[in-house]
Amino acid sequence: MLAKVMSCATVGLEGVIIEVEVDISPGLPSFTIVGLPDTAVQEARERVRAAIRNSDFTFPMKRIVVNLAPADLKKAGPAYDLPIAVGILLGLEQASADVSQTVLLGELSLDGSLRHTTGVLPMVAATHEKGFSDIIVPTANAQEASLVDGARIMPFDTLSQLVSYFQGEIAAPECQAEAVDEYVVPLWATTDLAHVKGQEHVKRALEIAAAGGHNVIMMGPPGAGKTLLARSLPSILPPMTNDEALEVTKVYSISGLLPPDSPFIRQRPFRSPHYTVSNVGLVGGGRFPRPGEVSLSHRGVLFLDELPEFGHALLELLRQPLEDKVITISRAQGSLTFPANFMLVGAMNPCPCRVQLQNWN
Repeated sequence: MLAKVMSCATVGLEGVIIEVEVDISPGLPSFTIVGLPDTAVQEARERVRAAIRNSDFTFPMKRIVVNLAPADLKKAGPAYDLPIAVGILLGLEQASADVSQTVLLGELSLDGSLRHTTGVLPMVAATHEKGFSDIIVPTANAQEASLVDGARIMPFDTLSQLVSYFQGEIAAPECQAEAVDEYVVPLWATTDLAHVKGQEHVKRALEIAAAGGHNVIMMGPPGAGKTLLARSLPSILPPMTNDEALEVTKVYSISGLLPPDSPFIRQRPFRSPHYTVSNVGLVGGGRFPRPGEVSLSHRGVLFLDELPEFGHALLELLRQPLEDKVITISRAQGSLTFPANFMLVGAMNPCPCRVQLQNWN
């Protein structure tokens, strides 16, 4: 018994279609997942087994092999739980449906409910571009997925509810698109430059930098207001266009940092990493590369307080994003490119040599 279900993976900020093949054959009971899965995908065996049983379905005591194709692409994350479970139910004929034009995304809990899954926005955008008619996601990701214009999003709460839809027992759930036009950031949402009293020359410099997209370094003693001025900079930047906001939202979706109540990032990001940040934390990377602070501040402001404390090696890593507006992460398996178009704002104390000279004079 063989069943095929479509899913999606993320490579950088782009989605790649994954074909989930489930083969159920007689033999000693086993459950094997192949296709370069990571630990989270391997652990899907226990989640899927418990979810099927707790949803009042029968889990087979047979030999089950799940292949995630293409086999040479590394698979990461729990988004394959739902397609694996549906593939098993289709292979056992406990559910029947034509899923050739349907993409399934979602993590399963042990009771069969669908959990919030990271990276849904770029995956939905990729599957919609490939021409798939229906995209099934957890209800918690419905608003995020609906940001893709024209995609038919079908949110479900549980595995049993999805099977009931396949069987024709319930109607397809509807998902209303998230409104993204004509949005104005409220003044209380950010630290406004108008709240800063004094420092007129610094505010004038920040206005010029915001108008031209220039980088800024502020020098002054502790308590002079450098951090407050930097946090106020996004308030005088122009509002993001919808295309820019979607770019930022994709970065935060991949990183799992989208706010649950508002999955569309409308405000320009402001990131302020500590000077003890690692190379991977600053520019991104890892076994399965994820965006770093330079990408999380895309279309916004990257504030480096105590700039000299970051060290020469970390500051050298900013050379490519400052020049090319992107950051390329190279590994043995390949290279990934993340967007990194930001304004760099640095803050530092006056040079000790200069202070001593002024005191001596």
